[in-house]
Amino acid sequence: MYRFRALSPGQRSHALFTWITQQTDLDRHLAQWQPGSSVALDTEFMRINTFAPRLALVQACVDGDIVLLDAPALGAMAPFAAHLANADTLTVMHSASEDLEALAPLLPNGPALLFDTQIAASMAGLGFGLSYQKLVALLLGIDVPKAETRSDWLKRPLSAQQLEYAAQDVEHLMPIHAQLQTRLDELGRSAWLAEDCRRMIERICHREGDPQPQRSVRFAAHWPIEQQALLRRILLWRENTVRLIDCPRTWLLDETHAADLAHKPPQNADELMQRTRGQRALRSEQRNALLHELQRPLSAEEITATQPVPAVPSNAQKRAVTAMKETVVAIAAELNLPEGLLCARKHLEALVQDGVWPQALEGWRKTLLHDRLISLLPQ
Repeated sequence: MYRFRALSPGQRSHALFTWITQQTDLDRHLAQWQPGSSVALDTEFMRINTFAPRLALVQACVDGDIVLLDAPALGAMAPFAAHLANADTLTVMHSASEDLEALAPLLPNGPALLFDTQIAASMAGLGFGLSYQKLVALLLGIDVPKAETRSDWLKRPLSAQQLEYAAQDVEHLMPIHAQLQTRLDELGRSAWLAEDCRRMIERICHREGDPQPQRSVRFAAHWPIEQQALLRRILLWRENTVRLIDCPRTWLLDETHAADLAHKPPQNADELMQRTRGQRALRSEQRNALLHELQRPLSAEEITATQPVPAVPSNAQKRAVTAMKETVVAIAAELNLPEGLLCARKHLEALVQDGVWPQALEGWRKTLLHDRLISLLPQ
């Protein structure tokens, strides 16, 4: 365990931070935190040659006590995870989605209560997708450096500059939270933020992968449903396999190769090998499994379960999406909300193509948008 003093550009911070590599040292800090104490939280992770992110560092600040946790050395950190999972603990993070994914081995159900400062800033009318550095400068007038953004966080030892950078990522979260919470309360949007944060936790921590991945391969829209079903099978096999062997999807099988194999299945293992050269994670075991999937007859159930790839939108559908987009822009302007936060274009396209209200637009967005968007669906 080592203690340091973090530096802010042009000034000296009053916050000390502690570098922790042993559970006993972490336990001493946990014992000083009151049950349910709010936590400013961030992570550093690496995801270059893996499917899942590899957690390298966890930064936490409770009542000014900043700890930098050496994740590979500490392992499960069960008592720390239990504090975050406490129903009374508020966890404050900035742009939390990737961090939640990195924390999943420690916190499979996410924190009990989440306040995402990036989303909160958008709802407060400060701008869409603001970086932590920009938000700190805007609200606190402090310049946070970006020099270590591309660091190798798994390499040890970490430099003093890396540690200072990591500490500042949580040092300012609580003052930012206080300002944003006040703004949201005044606007009556605190419930909106709570809803979006709950939905983020549910999406990140409990996702099983897209059950209809073939629908994103738009050029397959004109294929017979049997070929689309085979493409779906291949992409589902890919998803299960990359999770098992922990590699990027494109290393095992990119979508171009997957579509080519579904469109014209290979006759044998030699042909499959020739047609998939360059797929670095497609080794003999995986290639044999893929060949089995390609040659196994499709069942009637698989074909029925395959949702067709959306066709190229008609002119009437394109006009409807345009009209809906204009409506979203107008409503966002009325509310001083970023239109990207209110409704992404892809959700409008899905609504027009499927005629079904998108799950992503439930809750407060449905209250604002439903009647006006539904009236614009092509007849």
